[in-house]
Amino acid sequence: MDDQTFKILAMVVYMAAMLGIGWYAYSKTSDLDDYMLAGRGLRPGTAALSAGASDMSSWLLMGLPGAVYTSGLIGAWMAIGLTIGAWLNWKFVAPRLRSYTEVSNNSITVPSFLENRLRDRSRLLRIVSGVIILSFFTFYVSSGMVAGGTFFDTSFNSSYFLGMVVVAGVTIAYTLFGGFMGATFTDVAQGLLMLTALIVVPIIGLTQVGGFGGMFESINQVDPTMTQLVTGGSVVGIISAAAWGLGYFGQPHIIVRFMALRSPKDALTGRRIGISWMFITVVGAVLTALVGIAYYQQNPQLSLEDPEAVFLALADVFFHPFVAGIVLAAVLAAIMSTISSQLVVSSSALVEDLYNMIAKKNLTPKQGVILGRLGVLAVSIIAIALAAGRNESILSLVSFAWAGFGASFGPIVLLALYWKKLTAAGALSGLIVGAATVFIWGNTGASDWLYEIVPGFVFNMVVTVVVSLLTYKRNPEIEAEFAEAIRRLDAPAPPDEKEHAAAQ
Repeated sequence: MDDQTFKILAMVVYMAAMLGIGWYAYSKTSDLDDYMLAGRGLRPGTAALSAGASDMSSWLLMGLPGAVYTSGLIGAWMAIGLTIGAWLNWKFVAPRLRSYTEVSNNSITVPSFLENRLRDRSRLLRIVSGVIILSFFTFYVSSGMVAGGTFFDTSFNSSYFLGMVVVAGVTIAYTLFGGFMGATFTDVAQGLLMLTALIVVPIIGLTQVGGFGGMFESINQVDPTMTQLVTGGSVVGIISAAAWGLGYFGQPHIIVRFMALRSPKDALTGRRIGISWMFITVVGAVLTALVGIAYYQQNPQLSLEDPEAVFLALADVFFHPFVAGIVLAAVLAAIMSTISSQLVVSSSALVEDLYNMIAKKNLTPKQGVILGRLGVLAVSIIAIALAAGRNESILSLVSFAWAGFGASFGPIVLLALYWKKLTAAGALSGLIVGAATVFIWGNTGASDWLYEIVPGFVFNMVVTVVVSLLTYKRNPEIEAEFAEAIRRLDAPAPPDEKEHAAAQ
């Protein structure tokens, strides 16, 4: 068999495995709570790997290596900020959100939690939240479609559009039927595959470029500032890169994993597993880029047209075609795990947060699941249409959507969990200001100077606090619920015989 056949065979094996996991999850899904939140039965390790895989997306294997390959270690500030942000998210958001969403009328989505937590009778908070989720996730899912098309274009010399359709088709299939459990179980497999690839590729790469000494010597010949964390960058530029960490508090597809934990106490174990996974993978991604700089410096007869494809190119050079195919499948894992998670949350926004309010009637379990699947399909079609033109880079699409969620929901989630005086009017005002700031700032030259998440997050926080103080009225029911959510933080995990199938 030729090289392409080996790679295609590896891809087929990988995609068949993902579809098989999705089918298994389908057999375990009976109602909307299962489809959207896996019955709150995730073990901490499952939740941690799922959160990591759905978080990192193609950014980890393409966006981050591309940024470091282009600008050197100054591009690693993004990874540093994200790692710190992820730790803070697991530490301060995960346990309280798991406890509070159950206490607050068993909320299964972020918009429903905000409405229940703040007793918003107007339903405006939930509607605006749902619209913001759908708007930014359309861009986010589109980035995954672009990454899928780019992957096949670079790795197999196939058409961009065909690659995009293949990735979209398989991901939609297992998400459509498996829902949250399908996305979560595939995330675990994909997270482990990504971890393995980001250990193997840089280690093999180091042996090819003469170890760390040879690598840094070659990089210094290209540009000495590329090995410096600070030199060559501005203070504002470093702040912008590190500020990516602020986005974690407001990412619906990540924090929904916290809501699905068995108990608040599981957040501690989840944090240890999740941050360990993240640290290893981001270090591996940065090392891959540095190895790439050195390798192409030492082999000037070779060229790399797209910096975001450095991981793909090195895997193709270093390994047997079948092994390279498996390693390349890690890129698909990153892309597909994120798309699937985002589709489930988008579907929940359509069904749980918008349709149910408009229809004003309760769906049967079967109707809820069917409508959830239709929601997945609808968002997918729009995202595919946006990605078809391939007008934006992967990193630019991801950065815009990441900023949108972080600036819109981040301050609101933190205040909802830690501040009793937050009001529906304050939260609604902050959501609108945060989202509007990102849209305006991100579509002007200002975003080249300072990442839009920074002004969006700050303006949201200020407006939310001010409006809440102006509209606050003491509500004993809210205060009692707040106290109960804190009390339940020490609740133990359920005994094994009562665990949901998703925890097995």
